[in-house]
Amino acid sequence: MMNSSSEKYIENAVNRYSDTVFRVAFQYTRDRSDAEDIVQEVFLRLFKRSPFTDENGLKAWLIRVAINKGKDFIRAQKRRREAVFNYVSPIRTDSHSEVFDALAKLPEQDRNALYLHYYEGYTAREISGIIGGSERAVTKRICRAREKLKNYLEE
Repeated sequence: MMNSSSEKYIENAVNRYSDTVFRVAFQYTRDRSDAEDIVQEVFLRLFKRSPFTDENGLKAWLIRVAINKGKDFIRAQKRRREAVFNYVSPIRTDSHSEVFDALAKLPEQDRNALYLHYYEGYTAREISGIIGGSERAVTKRICRAREKLKNYLEE
């Protein structure tokens, strides 16, 4: 049985970070209902864990768990020999379709690095802690990903 402070902690985490966790999950699933399932799994893991005292640590942990759950989803898809070919964004509009198509062409690590840097505002050091690698490697990854994205958009 949860106490009132635990309920409030989980409720606040869901209210603050469920959209972020959904967007990360959607990068892997490319399907709204599958991404929502991952969001539930992520917050269930948080429910079973002791509370964070640092908000930034909580957000980074939720993103890392969402990435791992997304990778698990991809592995499960491969085992079932089901392929997901088209990247479709839940926030896709005609004016942004070229950008979303170009993002879909980027390798997973590049997409993650760009997303965390530009949408979530993480520094290269913080991203290295979330997705792994050194700060310098993340900086290079972001630069190369931007260049690839630019080339895809120019095509």
